[in-house]
Amino acid sequence: MAVLIYYIKHTSHEVKVFEPFSILGLEHGASDSDIKKAYRRLSIQYHPDKNPDPEAHDYFVEYISKAYQALTDPVSRENFEKYGHPDGRQGLQMGIALPPFLLNIDGASGGILLLGIVGVCILLPLVLAVIYLSRSVKYTGNYVMHQTLSAYYYFMKPSLAPSKVLGVFIKAAEFMEIPVRRSDGEPLQKLFMLVRSELNLDLKNIRQEQAKFWKQHPALVKAELLIQAQLTRESKALTPALLRDFRRMLELSPRLLEELVKMALLPRTAQGHGWLRPAIGVVELSQNIIQAVPLSARKVAGGSSEGVAPFLQLPHFSEAIVKKIARKKVRTFQELRDMTLEDQVELLTQVAGLSSTETKDVEMVLEMMPSLTVDITCETEGEEGIQEGDIVTMHVWITLKRGSGLVAALPHAPYYPFFKEENFWLLLADPVSNDVWISQKVSFMDEAVAITAASKAIQELKEVSGASLKETNAAVREAVERVKSGSRLVMGKFQAPGEGNYNLTAFCLCDSWIGCDKKTNLKIKILKRSRAGTRTGALSEEGAGMEEGIEEEEQEEEDEYEDYESEYSEDEEDEKDSKRNGVVPAAGAAAAAESSDNE
Repeated sequence: MAVLIYYIKHTSHEVKVFEPFSILGLEHGASDSDIKKAYRRLSIQYHPDKNPDPEAHDYFVEYISKAYQALTDPVSRENFEKYGHPDGRQGLQMGIALPPFLLNIDGASGGILLLGIVGVCILLPLVLAVIYLSRSVKYTGNYVMHQTLSAYYYFMKPSLAPSKVLGVFIKAAEFMEIPVRRSDGEPLQKLFMLVRSELNLDLKNIRQEQAKFWKQHPALVKAELLIQAQLTRESKALTPALLRDFRRMLELSPRLLEELVKMALLPRTAQGHGWLRPAIGVVELSQNIIQAVPLSARKVAGGSSEGVAPFLQLPHFSEAIVKKIARKKVRTFQELRDMTLEDQVELLTQVAGLSSTETKDVEMVLEMMPSLTVDITCETEGEEGIQEGDIVTMHVWITLKRGSGLVAALPHAPYYPFFKEENFWLLLADPVSNDVWISQKVSFMDEAVAITAASKAIQELKEVSGASLKETNAAVREAVERVKSGSRLVMGKFQAPGEGNYNLTAFCLCDSWIGCDKKTNLKIKILKRSRAGTRTGALSEEGAGMEEGIEEEEQEEEDEYEDYESEYSEDEEDEKDSKRNGVVPAAGAAAAAESSDNE
C-alpha cells in the first residue's frame, strides 16, 4: 500500500485543459493577424522541417496545429466552443496490457491460453480446496486435533493423580507434530539437568530412571522438558529453535487443557457423572503453567494444603521469603490476603525484607486477584422436598470481588507470553465417590452476555413457577443488578439419585490463579418415592381412616339421594292414579277450593 501511494503521488498529474490562446502565447480576444503571426513564429521553432526532435514534432501536431485550427477553421472552432477540443468530444479510453501471443491466437498460443484458463479457474481452486479440507478435517470446532481427543480419552483415568496429569497432557497430537531436530539433543540434555528434580524420578535408581526417561518417544521427551522449562522458569537456557517450539507449546496449552478438562468431566458412569480428581488436576496444571510455578511447590507444607505455590506467583517472592513470613505465623496464602494493608506492608518490608517498590508490586498483584463467594441451592421446581428420580434444578450465584474494584480483568502472568483470559469451572461433585454431577465453564469477561443469559433463565424459571408478570420483571431486574455488581448465574439440571443423604461440594476453580479456588459444602436429602407418587410420602393410618370415613359419608349421601328420587317417583305415580280414579290429593283439593271461591 505504501508503494502504491508513493507511485501515484509521483506519477499522477492533472489533465491539462486545451487552451488554444495559451498554446500560441496569446491573450483571449487576439486578432486574426496576431494569430497568424504567432503560428508562423512557433512553426519556425517546432515544425518538423525546422526541428528534427520527435518531441517537437508531436508538440507541433498535437497542440500548435490544433490550436491554430481551433481559432481559424470554422468547424474546429465550433467543436472547441462546444466540446473544449477542436477534434470534438474526447472520450476516456482504458485498456489492459496483454502479451502479444494472446492477441494473435493461433494453434500453439490457443493451447497455452486454454491451459492457463484451466489452471487458474479449475486446478488452482481445486488444489486450495483439497489443502483446506485435508487440514480442517483433522480439527474439531475448538481447533483441537481429533487425534488429540482420542489420546486424551484413552489415557484419562478416574484415579489419575494431579501429578500424573502432565503425562497425559503432553500426549497431544499437536505436540507430536513439533519436529525433533538433531541440534536439539545437547540443549535438551542441559535442560534435563536443570529440571531433573521436577520429573518424579526415583533418586535411588537415578541412572535407570534417566535411561527410561530418554527411551520414550523423542517428541514426548521434548514436550515434557519444554513444559518443565515453563514451570521452573528456565526458558532462558533454550536455543532460538527450541524457544520457537517452546512458545508454540505455550500458545496451544490453554486450548488443549480446556479439552482435557472436558474429557475428565465427560459422563463415564451409569448416572452420567464425570471424574472429579483428574478434573481438579488439569485445572491445577493450567494454573501452574500460566503462573510458571513448579508442580512440586504444591506439596503440603507448613499447614497449607497448596504448599508454597500461591506465594510464588507473587512478584519478588521465593521459597526463602515464604520461610521468613512463616515464622510470623503467616503460613497460608489466605492469611496473607486477609491481613490489613498496614500489616501486609509491615510484614513484607520488615520481615520479608522487600523494598517499598517491591512491596507496592506485591500489593498491586494481591489487589488484582479474585475473591469468590458461591451461593448454591438445589430444589425441585414447584415442589417441596426432593424425591428419588426427580429432576433437580441447581441454582448458583458466583460473585467475584477484587481489591482493585474491577470485575473483568486479565491475570497477572509475566511468564506467560500470550493473551489469556480468566476462566472458572463450577463443579458440583461428591468428593467421596469422585463423581461430578454437574459442570459448567464460567467467564466474567463479557457482562452483556451474562445479563442476557441471567435474564432469560430467571424469566423461564418464574414462568414455570406461575409467577405474575410484575414478580417476573422484579426478579429479572434484581438479577441484572447482581450481574452488574460482579455476579454470574449458573443453572443446571440433574436427576435425583436413590434415597439418602448426600454431602456434595461445589468447586469453583480458576484456571489462571493459584489459591483463588472456592469450595462450598451442600447437603441434599433425597426422599423415597411413595407408591402413589405423592410428595408427602406414604399415608399414615389415621389419614387413611379419615379418607375411608369421607368415602363412607359420600356413599351415604348418594344412597339418600337415590331414596329421595325413588320416593318422589312413587308420589308422582300415585298422583296420576288418583286423577284417573277421580280422587284429588290434599294439596290439589285445597287449590281447587281456592279456585272455586275466587270464581
